[in-house]
Amino acid sequence: MAEKTIMLCCAAGMSTSLLVSKMQKTAESDGVDAEIFATAAADADAKLEEKHPDVLMLGPQVRYLEGQFKEKLTIPVEVINMQDYGMVNGEKVLREALSLIK
Repeated sequence: MAEKTIMLCCAAGMSTSLLVSKMQKTAESDGVDAEIFATAAADADAKLEEKHPDVLMLGPQVRYLEGQFKEKLTIPVEVINMQDYGMVNGEKVLREALSLIK
C-alpha cells in the first residue's frame, strides 16, 4: 500500500489520465511512494469509500463540486490550477497535492 494516495476527479475521468501519468513519473523520480488515480465525478463517492485518499484534486471542469466535497470530507479538497491542468503539468499538480497532505 502506498504511503500517500492522491485522487483526481474530472467530468469523465479521462482528461486527467495523462495528468496522472505525468504525476506518477514525477513521484517515482522524486522517490515519493504515492498511488495516484483519476475517476469520473459520477464515481467519486464510490472511489472515496474504496481507496480512502489523502487528498482530492478536482479538475477545473468540476470545480462546482468543491463545496459539496469539502462539506462531507475530512481530507483536503482543492481545484487544480487551470493553467497547470491545461498544460498537463504533473510536477506542479503533484507538488500541490503533497503540500495539502502535509
